[in-house]
Amino acid sequence: MNERIRAREVRVITDQNENLGVISIQEALRIAGERGLDLVEVAPNANPPVCKVMDFGKFQYERAKKEREARKLQKTIEVKEIRLRPKTDDHHRSFKVRDARRWLEEGMKVKVRIRFRGREITYPEIARDMLREVAEELDDIAVVEQSPNMEGRTMLMVLAPNTEKKK
Repeated sequence: MNERIRAREVRVITDQNENLGVISIQEALRIAGERGLDLVEVAPNANPPVCKVMDFGKFQYERAKKEREARKLQKTIEVKEIRLRPKTDDHHRSFKVRDARRWLEEGMKVKVRIRFRGREITYPEIARDMLREVAEELDDIAVVEQSPNMEGRTMLMVLAPNTEKKK
């Protein structure tokens, strides 16, 4: 910006978006000074570099405002979790599956975690079958994002809402 621009000649665009062509840096700085604005290098890699006559403070403010607005409109995906045990019976599992269904319909992801205690860990197929049954119950609205795998003393599966089946 202004005196920090090192090129001898630059292509200048005014604040009204009219192209003044390739002129010397001193002439470009004089034009910007007459208008009470800054000379800002917008395309330094071009040959010759492209500079624009603009109010740099206003430009920075508007750019920051756009970034704030973009962050505000970003959709954050929440991850909910249901915890089960290998000995959890069908009745209690159905309550948890009902909660998972509600969360998936709201657009959240659901982690299904089965925690092993003691010697239960020697029968991981029980947990794998239980996770498969949960996935089958929710397959009308969910897809398995992460298939069942062991993490320490727990087996974990992640379900995500299926947008194609909703439509």
